[in-house]
Amino acid sequence: MSQPRLAEALVGADLIHDRAVLDAAIARMAEAVHADYHEDEQPPLFVTIMHGGMPFAAALALALGERGLDLEFDYLHATRYRGSTSGSGLAWLHRPATPMRGRRVLLVDDILDEGHTLYAVKRWCEDQGADEVRVAVLAVKEHDRCVDDIEADYVGVTVPDRYVFGFGMDYHEQGRNLPGIYALAE
Repeated sequence: MSQPRLAEALVGADLIHDRAVLDAAIARMAEAVHADYHEDEQPPLFVTIMHGGMPFAAALALALGERGLDLEFDYLHATRYRGSTSGSGLAWLHRPATPMRGRRVLLVDDILDEGHTLYAVKRWCEDQGADEVRVAVLAVKEHDRCVDDIEADYVGVTVPDRYVFGFGMDYHEQGRNLPGIYALAE
């Protein structure tokens, strides 16, 4: 069976948020993050959750730089999807190398859907001794299935309870670099 193609997924897909909306949301988030961290003596540890968080994290980091907030970067790669459209058990592919003990950590990801990955990652950071762990996500999916004890501190946009892709989110590992967020045809 052949791999589904992005071009086929885009046929009939709905554009949920275009680049202008996402850029405005990221600018608004950067103001809020800057307000929370600008007086810290040490830059926050800005941890991108790969691969989906990369486009959003880059845009947010640049917006924070424009506001004069320095960041220390690291990344992690933990996934439940592995190219599929439904999640399974969490697989850790890379953990951050930067010590977290005594640090303020900002986790940056593409979407908060049900929250299993973010919950596990946040708890792991706390177990590493982080003083505080906050979460910034580009999108939050609108439904009531999120795990307890996880929420985003900074949210760009909301998306409907459909399979979404673009701006970091993938459709079978494709479409992460689309400049907007799309939802598969219903």
